[in-house]
Amino acid sequence: MIRKAALLAVMSAALLAPTVAAAPTSAATVAGAVESARQTLAVSITSITPDVPASATTVIKFTGKLRNDTGAALGPLRVRLRYTSQKFAGRATMAAYQSDQNTATLPGNVSGSSGMDIPALDAGAEVSWTFTATPVQLGYQSFGVYPIAVDVAQNGVPINAQRTYLTYAPPTTPKLPRNKLAVALPVIDQPHRATDEAVFVDDKLSQSLAGKGRLADLSRIALAAPKSVTWFVEPSLLDDLKTMTKGYRVKSKDHTEDKAANNAAEEWLTTMRTSLAASPVMATPYGDPDIAALAHQGLDTQPARAIELGGQTVRGLLNQNAQTSVNWPPAGVLDADALDLLSVSPTKVTTVLLNSTNLPPQPPVFHTPDAAATLDSVAGPINALVADAELSRLFEPTAPTSVLLSNQRFIAETAMIAAEPGQIEPRSLVVAPSRRWDPNPTLVTSLLKTAGRLPWLQLTTLDSIKPSKASVPRAGLTYTDQDRKEELSAKYLAPVKEVAEQARLTASVKATKEPSGFDAAVLRLTSSAWRNNTRAGRAVTKLVSTAVDDRTAQIQITGAGPDRPRTLAGSNGFVPISVKNSLDKPIALYISVKSNNPGRLQIQSKPEEELLQIGGKQSGTIQVVMNASTSGDATVTVQLRTVDGLAYGKPQRLTIRTTGYTGIALVIVGAALTVMLAAVVTRILRRRSERRLARAAKNRESETV
Repeated sequence: MIRKAALLAVMSAALLAPTVAAAPTSAATVAGAVESARQTLAVSITSITPDVPASATTVIKFTGKLRNDTGAALGPLRVRLRYTSQKFAGRATMAAYQSDQNTATLPGNVSGSSGMDIPALDAGAEVSWTFTATPVQLGYQSFGVYPIAVDVAQNGVPINAQRTYLTYAPPTTPKLPRNKLAVALPVIDQPHRATDEAVFVDDKLSQSLAGKGRLADLSRIALAAPKSVTWFVEPSLLDDLKTMTKGYRVKSKDHTEDKAANNAAEEWLTTMRTSLAASPVMATPYGDPDIAALAHQGLDTQPARAIELGGQTVRGLLNQNAQTSVNWPPAGVLDADALDLLSVSPTKVTTVLLNSTNLPPQPPVFHTPDAAATLDSVAGPINALVADAELSRLFEPTAPTSVLLSNQRFIAETAMIAAEPGQIEPRSLVVAPSRRWDPNPTLVTSLLKTAGRLPWLQLTTLDSIKPSKASVPRAGLTYTDQDRKEELSAKYLAPVKEVAEQARLTASVKATKEPSGFDAAVLRLTSSAWRNNTRAGRAVTKLVSTAVDDRTAQIQITGAGPDRPRTLAGSNGFVPISVKNSLDKPIALYISVKSNNPGRLQIQSKPEEELLQIGGKQSGTIQVVMNASTSGDATVTVQLRTVDGLAYGKPQRLTIRTTGYTGIALVIVGAALTVMLAAVVTRILRRRSERRLARAAKNRESETV
């Protein structure tokens, strides 16, 4: 079609301008020139005022620009307004219109009055254009969304165009239903620390806080957003930023760099606290764990702790009214296992926010379904809120666009939803961009303002949306094989599970029950952020594992090793076993002792039944009764155990040197001791006798004198 149009234009030009026709020109050459120009001759619409005309005589002003980036002068050119009086039948035809970039399928009518001739446009030059039209001139007769475009043509052949939508909104009878619109905006990042110490594995947050960084843009949106917007905030991000407000270190592969306190982090936290003080805030589970993967790989206890810790953190650092009742799973998808795990959490999850592919209508419907539905879980009904895919994409466009075009599309989409045939009851809509989005604050702020002024929309909070008679039947949770492949793998989570078990022991051994000091660190390892970066996740796992091992080693049995034997004097007796507690807090544990040479050495007492309590920075000892059958060295294995009976640390091998004696040996030793004792007594008596005789002699001498 394009090439035929180009050929026709060339033939017409030849008839009207013989001097041009004299030059040897082929249809293919002209078509190639048109194609080249299409790629580099840019026409853009910069404003449409008003963006929603409500009267047949309203004057609509279109402005825009034409820029020549071909590298050569072009002309003559004409910029034209194209339209049709045929409105879109539905959202599907709107999407098809936008994705079709073929100039042959542009709106069929070319405005005779709304156009501008450009005799020549130099390379690199730019001109502005302005058109006006009324709905009557455009043939609009009723409420609806109409295709409109502006193209640039040469000799009547469209070279390039920009498409958009125009919503005509005269009064309707009956009035259109006013649909509820809830917007959920995420503030979710990835973990940047391994443990709770002020040591970061990267310094990406500093970049994100600066200038037009991602976090900086999110704070700009928060400043201007209406109070109906519901914010989903990831707690470990707040912890990381709070840590950055003081001096911290960044650990790389080769060295560790000291960093000064980051003032931007403090400013960001302050801005968000102020901006979201009156807004609904939902705390995501701490670390944003991959709930589905945890459910499938046997880490069932982690989600409940993540929800609890997440709520505590966000309430402490951002908004004291933050809730945890709504869960937004990774990618907005989960299965029945993950749903059940969320439903049984002590901090109850009552609602899940899902992607439209995760909970499709059943049977399929030809209108926009209500966002709310109900799911069954082991703990009872759970509300499901399904985000509208197209509206959500407008907040996070994947293709180059402008604020104007996105606004026009948003107006058109929501108007089309309101006017869908047969839908007389107000419905609920949910907007939820991807959870780790990188937003354009100007675009998002503009869309939110637009949503707030459209007569067929009512902005509302997410928790106000409940299943109603407008809800449609849903097929149930649709979790594909690809969704399962996206999860953190069993291979990745195996060492994480081991670290989690060892970390739990560090809490179990303490005299008073309290959370593990590694709860947050372990939850960071389960973050869905590692789905696409398992290498970084494994590196962080190793750091946490090392820290847990170091903490475990602070409670140890003293005097272990073959070069430090303990002596059992005689055939039976007590052997002391000591435990050193280098922690600041008291501990309580049991010690189990097992002989490795039962034929030579037997354990007579039951130390595993004797609770050993040791204060902070102190040592404790138990006396173990042992019996030796023969003399020599034997070994025992000593294992520390928590009050729950779980092994704490690695078992230690102790050497016991026995010195048992036979009955004859004891008689000989006894006789020898008797002889020695008799000799000692005789010597003492002799010395006493000698001293007595000496005193008597001395007395006689005194009497003689």
